[in-house]
Amino acid sequence: MKDDASTQTEALAGHLLDHYAGRIARMQRPYVLGLSGLQGSGKSSLARVIKTQAEHRGWPTEVLALDDFYYSRSERETLAHQVHPLLKTRGVPGTHEIELLLSVLAALPNATEKFPVSWPRFDKGRDTRMPPSRWPRVIRPPRLVVMEGWALGLRPQLESALEDPVNELERLEDPDGRWRHWVNKQLRAYQPLWRKLDALVVLQAPNWDVIREWRSETEQGLLARGAPLAMDAVAMRRFLAHFERLSRHALATLPVLADTCVEYDTHHHVMGLSHS
Repeated sequence: MKDDASTQTEALAGHLLDHYAGRIARMQRPYVLGLSGLQGSGKSSLARVIKTQAEHRGWPTEVLALDDFYYSRSERETLAHQVHPLLKTRGVPGTHEIELLLSVLAALPNATEKFPVSWPRFDKGRDTRMPPSRWPRVIRPPRLVVMEGWALGLRPQLESALEDPVNELERLEDPDGRWRHWVNKQLRAYQPLWRKLDALVVLQAPNWDVIREWRSETEQGLLARGAPLAMDAVAMRRFLAHFERLSRHALATLPVLADTCVEYDTHHHVMGLSHS
């Protein structure tokens, strides 16, 4: 028997596909549907269900996860040495290989057996990319591309908003603001990618505290399965502190930029859904 969460996800996926079906059918190239949601919001699960349902409708579908395009651990260690120590931790703008993601998007409409399209898979348990032999390999153009990520659609903050630290991590480890200014500047390089989205769906959580709870629940599952680099509660708090600034910014600004906004309550139940 399916649990309530699975039933809700399937219903939401079906609604989104119904709503965008006409646009997908009219598009002469793959339709790119963006799913933006903060940590633990269920975007990856929703993307998988959308793919399954879309393919049942006869639409070849691929899912591109922003997380899969994180730089490898060694590349981030180089960034940490050259720019700022906080860049060793994956997640913030500037730790993704955006040029590669853009090149994959450009290649997918022309995928064939002779010219397959491949892209990375990131192993969060080991905090680095999987070997290329385990990367997806596509040999036919998709009808639908679902792109999912925690910061999809996010625009840079105003410079004045960067002055005051938002948490202890920023106060103690970025006292001069060098890291947060660099990250904010990198976010500008993501805007060409956002412009490739034909529609943006935002999964809107109630607040930052709820996001911390949801993400911690995810990590507890990794700990229970014995994932090599799964984080305990202290490590998780530090990890999430890297995301707090832009997560709060996303909560405040993304709903008005969304083509579809899905509002959740603290228990992850859908409380509202609106289309612009």
